[in-house]
Amino acid sequence: MLTALLLVLGACGSGETNVERGNREGILHYGNGSEPQGLDPHVVTGVPENHLIRALFEGLAVKNPYTLEPEPGVAEAWDVSEDGRVVTFHLRDDARWSNGDPITADQYVWSWKRALHPEMGNLYAYMLYPVKNAEAFATGTLENFDEVGVKALDPLTLEVTLTEPTPYFIQLMDHYSTFAVHPETILAHGSMTDRFTRWTRVENIVGNGPFVLTEWKLNRRIRMARSETYWDAERVRLNGVVFYPTENLVSEERMFRAGALHYTQSLPLDKIPVYQAMDGSPYVQAPYLGTYFYLVNTERPPLDDVRVRKALSMAVDRATLSKTVMQGSVVPAWSITPPGTLGYEPPKLFDHDPEEARRLLAEAGYPDGEGWPGVELIYNTQEAHRKIAVAVQQMWKDVLNIEVTIANQEWKVYLDAVSTMNFDIARRGWIGDYVDPNNFLDLYLSGGGNNNTGFASPVYDDLIQNLAPRAQSREERFRIFREAETLLMEQMPIIPIYTYTSRHLIHPSVKGMPANLMDSLNLRYVWLDPAWQQVPGETR
Repeated sequence: MLTALLLVLGACGSGETNVERGNREGILHYGNGSEPQGLDPHVVTGVPENHLIRALFEGLAVKNPYTLEPEPGVAEAWDVSEDGRVVTFHLRDDARWSNGDPITADQYVWSWKRALHPEMGNLYAYMLYPVKNAEAFATGTLENFDEVGVKALDPLTLEVTLTEPTPYFIQLMDHYSTFAVHPETILAHGSMTDRFTRWTRVENIVGNGPFVLTEWKLNRRIRMARSETYWDAERVRLNGVVFYPTENLVSEERMFRAGALHYTQSLPLDKIPVYQAMDGSPYVQAPYLGTYFYLVNTERPPLDDVRVRKALSMAVDRATLSKTVMQGSVVPAWSITPPGTLGYEPPKLFDHDPEEARRLLAEAGYPDGEGWPGVELIYNTQEAHRKIAVAVQQMWKDVLNIEVTIANQEWKVYLDAVSTMNFDIARRGWIGDYVDPNNFLDLYLSGGGNNNTGFASPVYDDLIQNLAPRAQSREERFRIFREAETLLMEQMPIIPIYTYTSRHLIHPSVKGMPANLMDSLNLRYVWLDPAWQQVPGETR
């Protein structure tokens, strides 16, 4: 059976596994979770897409995987004005697109116009809102992009004017929503703002990252090779990467044991104790800047009643869920922002309180569940999501005597349902794009592309967009954030479940891939030690 599995999973010649051959040839085999929605940096929103796009493209700055500090990317240096409102990026003269064209400041101006254009539908447009007039242009109240604070002073100098000093702005340059795209390639396959055109096909795509796309077999694999035009190509030690869609965690773990993968995106929860007990275990668990939660569509009854939302949240026994279903690998969450983010501590306004949950539900008109109209909880296909949903469904039944149906959806269908608010309750996770509480709190700005709850508060918007950026100290800024997050959790448009940890199986031949708070992958640093040939526990 194992021989058959190796054949199915791509083992080659004389029983040689992907890992063994990959170590010899410098090819990393990487479990990447779901099949990606696409590869357009100004369209996609998911973690699987992030891994792919940051291999094919590079920002003005990139994250060091050891420190998470920004380091030079396309920009070899940057200057920040004394008042913190003007950032000048100096592009390196050897930065090239994969077709050999030079990368210029004008292309960044064009790309940011595309990213912010109202017709683009970029759910991450708000990442550029610190830029002067960016929000006005993105929301259609300003039509002239020349008034947005991004200028090409010359081919290699990009000047960015901010509305207010933004401590995390350089970190944003490693987020794909701020990446430049190759204008001529985009326009060869449609207009500036066309979505999901052929420009991202293997035969068309032009990027500027350390790797180039060579193959995309839908639901099978995405193959990349080392780019010869990348400015830092000599530093890149991998010759290629093969990304696999691994939604099925049982299959992914089997692939790892069979030597088909160097790295898994996760693993089945019931396997965690097994790997933890191993000597020299390939299991790596680490703190992760992310929150697992349920989105609530506050525009649909009965969820439009805050008492119902609070009852649902208070009925969830997070401690039991974390200890049993999640095998003790996560921490219960009571807010959207992970505790300790740059020293920020979010408010805790509620607890597991079955009695209060029942009282609130009765006050909302559903005593002991009587008259409950029923709601549906959706989640994207993955066994861990199903187990959590089943456990929470039972908690709601036991505590509140209500029926909640659960349904899994394929990744792209799920993303569409969430973005169009075609759901009652939806599983959601948010992983920090930069290390700052703002990255979690600006999700719930009125009309925000990733809000998807119906929650809107002018007071909340003012706290996050106006008062926090003008704070004179970190302490004052965090006080404003705490006030905003208190307002958010009093309205409960989300039900926080737990704070993430990253959980991976990593073959010992993989080097230069340290655990970090953002689980950030920088393939510039990764290499494979050919001395390692045997997967731990393999029985060939």
